[in-house]
Amino acid sequence: MTRKDPVWAAIAATLRGEIAAALYPEGAKLPTEAALAARFGVNRHTVRHALAALAEEGLVVARRGAGVFVAAAPPADYAIGRRVRFNQNIAASGRTPSRRVLRIETRPADPAEAAALGVDRVHVFEGVSFGDALPICVFRSVFPAERFPALPEALARLSSVTAALAEQGVADYFRASTRVTAKIARGPRAGLLQVAEGAPILRTEAVSVDPAGRPVEYGISWFAGDRVALTLAPDQDRS
Repeated sequence: MTRKDPVWAAIAATLRGEIAAALYPEGAKLPTEAALAARFGVNRHTVRHALAALAEEGLVVARRGAGVFVAAAPPADYAIGRRVRFNQNIAASGRTPSRRVLRIETRPADPAEAAALGVDRVHVFEGVSFGDALPICVFRSVFPAERFPALPEALARLSSVTAALAEQGVADYFRASTRVTAKIARGPRAGLLQVAEGAPILRTEAVSVDPAGRPVEYGISWFAGDRVALTLAPDQDRS
């Protein structure tokens, strides 16, 4: 920067460098205008000018009521085919998959679960799936409790549906149906996905069956709309 460069440009350059160095990683929220103004010793208008310049470059995005965030990478392709495995889909997009488990419990099935699985009691497995530490989806997987009595322990130990079902004797399973709808992020779900209230999300509802055609899983996932592009590939085999 030369002395003739305006202050806002120097601030933008500093923040640009910090974003490039991953001090503020993809999806991270930047400090508030007030905090940045205090840091650089300027007024909020100057900070606003710097942030606007970064937004024009596509480096940050402002979300009304939530703040300014480091822009996400282009949405990752997420194939929905005969077999769908989160880890393989996210790894194929060049990101590192991970998962945070929120709940494992056994309870009576609600009407939708009972209709999908044909049972009265279910195991519920809920959590958040990440790609490069950025939330990709909130998931709820529901399984027939009587058929898989030891599944909750396996899920808690393995944190993997595929591995846990394999221990219960289900070596393979397939999507029998998938329904995709557009929704709006609200309440705790918006917080878990780290998106603003009112942000677009995609909801998938699916039933998976074993090779004999018996239902093994009823799953609902809510995807951050700007982080994945759901690709429908009914004949794709992702084992």
